Amino acid sequence: MATVINMPRLSDTMTDGTVATWLKKVGDKINEGDILAEIETDKATMEFESFEEGTLLHIGIPEGGTAPVDTLLAIIGKEGEDISDLIAGKSKPAETPAKEEAAPAAETKVSETAETPKSESKALPKGVIVVTMPRLSDTMTDGTVATWLKKVGDKISEGDILAEIETDKATMEFESFNEGTLLYIGIEEGGSAPVDSLLAIIGPEGTDISGVAENYIKGGNEAAPATEKSTDTPAVAAPKKAEAAPEEDVEEVVSDGKRVFISPLAKKIAEEKGINIAKVKGSGENGRIVKSDIENYTPAAAASPATATTAPTTASAPISAKPFVPAGETSSEEIKNSQMRKIIAKRLSESIFTAPHFYLTIEVGMDEAMKSRGIINTLPDTKVSFNDMVIKACAMALKKHPKVNSQWKEEATIINHHVNVGVAVAVEDGLVVPVLKFTDLMSLTQIGGSVRDLAGRAKNKKLQPAEMEGSTFTVSNLGMFGITEFTSIINQPNSAILSVGAIVEKPVVRKGQIVVGNTMKLTLACDHRTVDGATGAQFLQTLKQYLENPVTMLA
Repeated sequence: MATVINMPRLSDTMTDGTVATWLKKVGDKINEGDILAEIETDKATMEFESFEEGTLLHIGIPEGGTAPVDTLLAIIGKEGEDISDLIAGKSKPAETPAKEEAAPAAETKVSETAETPKSESKALPKGVIVVTMPRLSDTMTDGTVATWLKKVGDKISEGDILAEIETDKATMEFESFNEGTLLYIGIEEGGSAPVDSLLAIIGPEGTDISGVAENYIKGGNEAAPATEKSTDTPAVAAPKKAEAAPEEDVEEVVSDGKRVFISPLAKKIAEEKGINIAKVKGSGENGRIVKSDIENYTPAAAASPATATTAPTTASAPISAKPFVPAGETSSEEIKNSQMRKIIAKRLSESIFTAPHFYLTIEVGMDEAMKSRGIINTLPDTKVSFNDMVIKACAMALKKHPKVNSQWKEEATIINHHVNVGVAVAVEDGLVVPVLKFTDLMSLTQIGGSVRDLAGRAKNKKLQPAEMEGSTFTVSNLGMFGITEFTSIINQPNSAILSVGAIVEKPVVRKGQIVVGNTMKLTLACDHRTVDGATGAQFLQTLKQYLENPVTMLA
């Protein structure tokens, strides 16, 4: 069956996209991971890869064309498949962009499938907005809610941070583009779900949203089990029953003698979920508990301190809270893999098993670089590191050896004539690679300032997706940890990555004499599909020349 590919949301503020270049044409065979097009967003021009396999049957937006997020971009399916209905049904947003105003800032979306009539999907109460899991990076397919910064019932203003969402690249703040009251949370803290799954519902305070979440789930939200396990409740499985349920209060006496007023439907759902209604705060008149209170109740929020200490595997559990293990006894703990860690594992596995790696190591004399750095750093408000000097030298060497600044594709090798150096930065959850755009045009001091800024924001989880995209080459430095030599896995789609070791003081031979010198080892990991041994070796020779004669980098 043919698959409709819509204009993706490639940044948190993107509402429209422009197709800069199509890298495939109608009739081409598409494999998962193939780059379909380069799409220009409000922040950068980025490659958009396919998550489907088949034949490119239709292009909905020509090169140079601009359209709102979720507009028909392409259709992939079996060769010769009839897609006339899909084209007719999905191209309307591009022809009538005014209709997109119904979905503010591309944040709202109600699924329409063959199982959900359009009339049902449009039956939203006045002012109610459905907020879906955003696509916060070009490779993001799932997101994890790390932290909710708002709770049900809170007033929401445009620009408020709703939650911190963990993507495949970083944990990022997700802000609201709408105003109202947070009426419903669809994915609890720690829960993961695919992009476009129901994340939250915002609307006027007191609005009855019975059926909104259920209709969305019934309309094709596959993430329902990962949210509140609500698919097992009558509210989802049998929405008609919810409509017919009487709303008279039921007086319920709980174990502590407290009298609670609760609707019959809410009581039934609470019983099926095993929720102690004494711990639920009612939002109805006179504190009456209604269905939404039960559905939005988070037991974890009411966990006792004793319960919390029984889970040493959580990120928040202090080391001192771990149980004492006598010597000679086996012990282990299970730590849940973060979304970032999962994606790192996936990407690195794909790289090492698909790209034939080979490694080249060269030793560089750093005495002149040390002298030059000392002089440069005497200037006011100037701070340049050895890593900054390596980055600058790499950028200049890549201009002379563009084959190293390349990318492998099945049909062709892409030689990049722009230089965007990615800098590997260790963060708490793993590794991120912020990118210095057009590095060859930057001075040493500009590189130093940019790296410090990006690294600082990476560790504070403040990087934007566009700042981690588009690298053509990567530098990884473990020299500050005393590591003298190591190899790295290529950060695809790059063709190479440079591993930078520590500067070591040792005896060296100069002009036939043994003297004390400072050296540093550099190891280049190359993708043999695009970079041959001689090409990599010549790149390293040029890099060595720049670092051993830093004045040449100032020319």
